[in-house]
Amino acid sequence: MIAALVTARIFPGLMTPFSTILTHPGGAHKDEFLACCVLVALRPVPILRREPSAADLLDPAMCIVDVGQQHDPAHNNYDHHQLAKDHPPTCSLSLVLREIGIYEDARQFCEWLEPAEWFDCRGPFATAQWLGVERGVLDKLISPIDITLLRRFASQSRLSPSEPLWEIMRMVGEDLLEYVKSLRSRLDFLARHTEIWEFDLGDGPAQVLFLARTEPLPDEPSSGMERYVEGRGLKDKVVAMIYPDRRGQGYGLSRFRDSMRLDFTRIASDPQVHFAHARGFVAKTSATSVAELKRLIELAAVQLD
Repeated sequence: MIAALVTARIFPGLMTPFSTILTHPGGAHKDEFLACCVLVALRPVPILRREPSAADLLDPAMCIVDVGQQHDPAHNNYDHHQLAKDHPPTCSLSLVLREIGIYEDARQFCEWLEPAEWFDCRGPFATAQWLGVERGVLDKLISPIDITLLRRFASQSRLSPSEPLWEIMRMVGEDLLEYVKSLRSRLDFLARHTEIWEFDLGDGPAQVLFLARTEPLPDEPSSGMERYVEGRGLKDKVVAMIYPDRRGQGYGLSRFRDSMRLDFTRIASDPQVHFAHARGFVAKTSATSVAELKRLIELAAVQLD
């Protein structure tokens, strides 16, 4: 049901319909595994693991992933191995996400995607160098979940709906698609309903991101605010976020990236403040007017050396 809703809402007509997914046999890698996860979330069809024939490559009903030496969306061919060695790291998952129109958002929201592209296209040593870490660090990040899912996927020649691994893959794809879609919707919501407040806190200018109360109120009013600040290029200017308190009629105040320019214990005794964390990074207030909220920010300011 979720897969059908996701497909209908976000990806109508963006891919030529297909009835089968085909990827290469042998060892499995994260890129084609995740590409297949996304594809089965879009269309609940079987996955075959074998080499494609010439006829397969010409048949758009056969969605071919990570094999075939062709990137031809009109025929549902999504391979990257034919790209030049100096081409920006691009894997089969990249190609599928680009085709359904969410690649740029996925690159922005899913911090694991770019390293996955590098690992698949450049290998572990170049990826470690790009990340600025020792090669052995990458091995320390491998999970038993990764090992088991890829090993079981590699051992199959066909996966069909209702089989356990296929269903897990669909869940992974659904969650990935829904995460990207919902975060984009959230950031668009914040763009419509937030304001940037300017302050002079004594040791220099500062900004605060303010989210006004709306009806209906989001389940998690502060959700996405940090990413919104980063996306607007304001991470070095914003020191705090103010957002509706979902448990009351007032607002929550929190430091952005734990900025030490504010300490909310300094407003703990204010009659309009009913909670201030002992570590000073968050507070709750019954104040609702812009003037009162700005007053609390100014009172919480710390003069840094």
